[in-house]
Amino acid sequence: MADEITYGDFEKVDIRVGTIVEAEPFPEARKPAYKLKIDFGPEIGVKKSSAQITVHYTVDQLIGRQVLGVVNFPPRQIGPVRSEVLTLGFEDDNGAIVLASVTQGVPNGRKMM
Repeated sequence: MADEITYGDFEKVDIRVGTIVEAEPFPEARKPAYKLKIDFGPEIGVKKSSAQITVHYTVDQLIGRQVLGVVNFPPRQIGPVRSEVLTLGFEDDNGAIVLASVTQGVPNGRKMM
């Protein structure tokens, strides 16, 4: 378990829901990954991300899927892609990533409470 934080610390992490509108292979990545474009609604807009999620998902399975992402990290250059959000997920028993998502649709851009 990580060090204990305050609720104020948690509030600094801006986690929002968005819908994947584009997904494509990312062959330049060191580990198998996809390039994603995620729509976080009118306030934030469409943001780019890179995600190592090729074990459990195909490109076709990703389009239209709502996911959670941290939208207030600084952009990070990953090879030729400038990742603007951190797409959230969990490792399965084999270390492959399973996306964090919502179980019912919510408007894009809603903040995790």
